Amino acid sequence: MSDITNSNDKMGGNVIENRSELNNSESRSTLHQESGIETFNGVSINELTKRQMKKYQKFLKWQQVKKEKRSKEKEKMKEKRRFAKLNNIKLGPSRKELKKCKMEKSPCKISVCIDLSFDDLMIDKDMAKTVKQILRVYTENRRAKAPLQLHLTSFKGRNKSEMERHHGYENWDMNFHESHYLDIFSKDCLVYLTSDSDNVIQKLEDNKVYIIGGLVDHNGHKGICYKKAVEEGISHGQLPIGEYFKLKQRKVLTINQVFEILVRVSEGKSFKEALQSVLPKRKEVVLMKNEDDTGEQTIQNHEDI
Repeated sequence: MSDITNSNDKMGGNVIENRSELNNSESRSTLHQESGIETFNGVSINELTKRQMKKYQKFLKWQQVKKEKRSKEKEKMKEKRRFAKLNNIKLGPSRKELKKCKMEKSPCKISVCIDLSFDDLMIDKDMAKTVKQILRVYTENRRAKAPLQLHLTSFKGRNKSEMERHHGYENWDMNFHESHYLDIFSKDCLVYLTSDSDNVIQKLEDNKVYIIGGLVDHNGHKGICYKKAVEEGISHGQLPIGEYFKLKQRKVLTINQVFEILVRVSEGKSFKEALQSVLPKRKEVVLMKNEDDTGEQTIQNHEDI
């Protein structure tokens, strides 16, 4: 997030995640086989203590549930494709089409940087949520008509360790940098997105790098992204949410919501259209009155992100 970017993570939908104890501990466990000897978290299975054996059994159960869930998802997708084919319904882009859509070949040169320099401000649970939101950002960019130039900076330490749980991330079409963004980009092109800024962004520019703060803090560090931008002497700005909508809550969005808004605008939508399609219902968003309206109107958006 930046202050404009992260509130509570809404990445539900995972069966295991609803069992927080199982997901948080068992998903981090490791099972290996070296020289024919199976180990769990570095300990031979035959040498596990009673407590370790319970964790091992929970881990096996978690793996089985995960496998069954994936199997059901595959079957569901097959059925969806069959139904679409019979009814001449066009689905989203195929894997083959997505592979062709790379950042380097994209006509869109707008850059977005997710600043991951907040490791020391988050507990493990919030760090995991931050990485999950980044996964959504990656998925959104892969599905974009013209992918944005996406960068992760200060990618090291705890955030990198959390990302390493997602095998194969090194092959993603995304730029990973251990360095801070000030060591990568010119100060003149940086714009930190924060709702505390007085500057309202009206359009996206190809020569700018829009920074989203990679922080899930549940409002524990209000104004931190704005202060950071001021101290570093870089530009800052907020999305024009207040020009079109009244929020009954503070203007704090998730990393992936802010990124999706930027993608929609880069694809030709107005900020008003992009915001209306992305802002979640739960924020009780109300469309502001303009010259053509007779009054305020509650937005009827699509499903919450």
